[in-house]
Amino acid sequence: MGKIICTGLGPGDPDLISVRSDRLIRAARHVAYFRKAGSPGQARSIVEGMLAHAVTEYPMEYPVTIELPFESAAYRQALASFYDDWAARLARLAETEDVVVLCEGDPFFYGSFMHLHTRLQGRVRIEVVPGISGMSGCWTATDLPITWGDDVLTILMGTLPEDDLVRHMRACDALVVMKTGRDIGKVRRALARAGRLADAWLVERGTMPGQRVIRLAEAGTEDCPYFSTVLVHGRGQRREVAP
Repeated sequence: MGKIICTGLGPGDPDLISVRSDRLIRAARHVAYFRKAGSPGQARSIVEGMLAHAVTEYPMEYPVTIELPFESAAYRQALASFYDDWAARLARLAETEDVVVLCEGDPFFYGSFMHLHTRLQGRVRIEVVPGISGMSGCWTATDLPITWGDDVLTILMGTLPEDDLVRHMRACDALVVMKTGRDIGKVRRALARAGRLADAWLVERGTMPGQRVIRLAEAGTEDCPYFSTVLVHGRGQRREVAP
């Protein structure tokens, strides 16, 4: 009997893949990965040149990305059917073969593999290899610590309603806002209302080719790339060892 092995790929730079994930990926005979239809997929791009010559690839193409509202019933149903189908297909394959599933960042931190993981419980053996999260790669790109002392780190999705963003932003010390993209304007407004815009950074394509690090207040107001993160660094509640 085989098993399904999900390997975390880290924030984007292939050099930041763990040694264990690297070894599993290079030895894999069957590799699955998520992607948008018509795109090679970020996960597949990260491992370019690493796969064995005779590997069999399984691109799992999302049936919908931004075509339907994120909160709509149609969106949820389309994604649920997609994950149901691929869980069944991978489970059948894992009856006799090991299957490596590629996942950007860390699989258990907002990773798409989580939706397969819940559906595969009790059906097949599963192994998950953690990876460096995308937000870690982004705050390292700013060359500043994200937290000090007793700082509380808050992680928000840019898709939240603006009033919810403002409420959380006012209450936190250090802040990470993921899934900005088309919501970058809303995120800027919320930070301004919370009095945090002057301290915010925008990191686009962190650790990847084309990386851009800029103060959010100095960035344009147009949509930013999908792989973009907004950061507000903590200042420390107790910094006994600070100079």
